[in-house]
Amino acid sequence: MGIIAVRIDERLIHGQVANLWTTKLQASRIMVVDNEIIKSDIQKTALKLAKPAGVNLSILGTKKSSANILAGKYDSQKVFLVVKRPETLVEMIKNGVKFDTINVGNMSQKDDSQHLTQSINVTDADYDAFHEILDAGVKITAQMVPSDPIKDFASILKDYKK
Repeated sequence: MGIIAVRIDERLIHGQVANLWTTKLQASRIMVVDNEIIKSDIQKTALKLAKPAGVNLSILGTKKSSANILAGKYDSQKVFLVVKRPETLVEMIKNGVKFDTINVGNMSQKDDSQHLTQSINVTDADYDAFHEILDAGVKITAQMVPSDPIKDFASILKDYKK
C-alpha cells in the first residue's frame, strides 16, 4: 500500500478531497506536503479541521515527507498525498520518491497563468515542472472528481503557449 494516490489541488483539503476522493480511495491518511504551510500554525489548524473524521493527517515539508516515504513509514497505510503545485512533486522526485500517476485537480487562475481547462491554470514554472515530472516517467492525469472521465494531462499541456 503506502501512497495510493497523488493529487495536485491548490485548495488542499476541501469538500472534493475530504469527501469524494478520500472516500473513493478509502484512504486512511491524507498527507499534505508543502514547505510554506509547515511554517503556519493557522493553516495547519485549518487543515486539521477540514480532514474527514477517522482519517489521519500528516502535514510535512518535502524533505521530511520524502524521508518518511523512503523509510517505509506509511507502507501499512493507504496514503492520499496532496500538494498545491507540481514543483513540490518535482522536489520529492529529486529526493528519490517514485510516483506512478499524478492527478491534477484545481490550479487557480493567476496574473501569469494560462487557462487550460475549467479548473486548471498553469504558469511557466508549472509548465516546466510538469515536463520534469513527465520526463521522470510519471503519468499525469486530469480529473476533478472521481466520477469525471480521466483525461491525459500531457495532451492538455500541449495547448500551453510558452
